[in-house]
Amino acid sequence: MVKEECKALLDALNKVTACYRHMVLTIGGTSDSQNLREELKKTRQKAQELAVANRNKLTTVLKDKTVSKEDKAEFERLWVIFSTCLEILEIDMRRALELGHEFPLNVPKKHLIQTGMSGGTSGVAARAMSVQNMKYEAEHNIDVVDLKDLENEINQVGEMMYEMEMKVNVPQWTVEAKQDPGAELKSTISVGASSIGMISVEENKSFCDISKVLAGIVFSAVLIIAIVLAVCVVKLS
Repeated sequence: MVKEECKALLDALNKVTACYRHMVLTIGGTSDSQNLREELKKTRQKAQELAVANRNKLTTVLKDKTVSKEDKAEFERLWVIFSTCLEILEIDMRRALELGHEFPLNVPKKHLIQTGMSGGTSGVAARAMSVQNMKYEAEHNIDVVDLKDLENEINQVGEMMYEMEMKVNVPQWTVEAKQDPGAELKSTISVGASSIGMISVEENKSFCDISKVLAGIVFSAVLIIAIVLAVCVVKLS
């Protein structure tokens, strides 16, 4: 039961962190707006709430001496995934802070970041918050006011990571993966509601096979032409 709860919390944290990264990449671009800044604030705070819940659950279990060796190995694997996820969240929060300083909304300027993304981010934020529709209540100067809060929250996440290392010592190199490297590429990948659809390795493999055939044909043609030219040069000489 505890193991399933930890996995569910970790899955939720992964989803929110991924959504947060997606939105951070739109700061300063064509999708940037006051709503985006509010979405970023709510999403990162949701991620921090989930991170605290994950930390408390996993810390309690890993300190429990009655946990079996097999279960402990699984919880240590979840701990490593959680730590990595938290590191990614901190990196994205720092990136959001830097971009927030570079691109304040109240200073009109040309968009300098060509992210390749367009449209709103409310759908991504709604998935992160697990709500049907986002509600916006922030002040018009949230892009400036929130930067100080963001800086404090970055420090809090850093302190959390430090405390985790002090309370539970789980070196990443001692944790064994449950599947071989690249095994996830052999399964069908779903990129969510905003994706272009389902992509399978078999499709990529067939595309690669066609490319190899075409490359072989071109190479053979060039080789034949080279041989013919060489023969012609020999006869003319």
